[in-house]
Amino acid sequence: MHEIHHGQSVAGSVDILDYDPKQKNEEREDMDSVFTYISEKLQKGPLHFALIDPDASHPESIPEIASQIEKAGSDAIMVGGSISAVGTQNDIIIKAIKKGTTLPVIIFPGGSSAVSPYADAIFFMSILNSRNPYFITKAQALGAKSVKMYQLEAIPMGYIVVEPGETVGWIGEADCIPRRKPEIAAAYALAAQYLGMKLVYLEAGSGAESPVPPSMVGMVRRMLDIPVVVGGGIRSPEQVIPLVTAGADIIVTGTVIEKTGNVHHTLSSIVQAVKKGRKGRTEGGN
Repeated sequence: MHEIHHGQSVAGSVDILDYDPKQKNEEREDMDSVFTYISEKLQKGPLHFALIDPDASHPESIPEIASQIEKAGSDAIMVGGSISAVGTQNDIIIKAIKKGTTLPVIIFPGGSSAVSPYADAIFFMSILNSRNPYFITKAQALGAKSVKMYQLEAIPMGYIVVEPGETVGWIGEADCIPRRKPEIAAAYALAAQYLGMKLVYLEAGSGAESPVPPSMVGMVRRMLDIPVVVGGGIRSPEQVIPLVTAGADIIVTGTVIEKTGNVHHTLSSIVQAVKKGRKGRTEGGN
């Protein structure tokens, strides 16, 4: 889990005495696994995930934003990335998203208190290159019981922070992977695969001046048999195409959604770039 914050409630905002996991099971019994959904869509080519940061959005506007994200062609919505993405605030945001879209809603946890029963799944993440064991396994242990109690689908993910790392690199006490050392990222990524993780996320950091280098993405992709997610610093279609051509399976954009005045228009161009990059990969990229 990234951007972990000490001293927060493990169980989120829903009282354990008031929550009925049987009801949640009944609500989800007709749903496919989110990871199955992702895997099946990846058979047709790379995907785009939108990231909503609760700290940067007003709950009243989120249903419409979520609707525009779906209309733009995005494949899933991730929720997280700020110190406000916890407890009651997280629950409110997730429920608001679900009012505007049928896309899967996946928690991108900033800590154990980001766990919410209203999401469809959670990326159960470990910052593999953190210097602090808390961010590698302890925070995950603190949140595990809530994930089980809420019957959330946990998708194990190896999270690798690349220079500059931005806020998550600082808070997560990461030894950020040097941009000119793709072999180090590839080694961490392969370790994630051998540890049984289902996805690897290469993160340049929210607001980074530039994305993870395509050369790094390419080396990681060639090393792995599991999907590669790339996020941080991606603001334009021109940045997307080299990443997808190099081998990125899932592109994540978040800050660009916060900054734009037209979510549908901005994301549509990025999603189209994912498809163009897919074509380039098929024609001789990866």
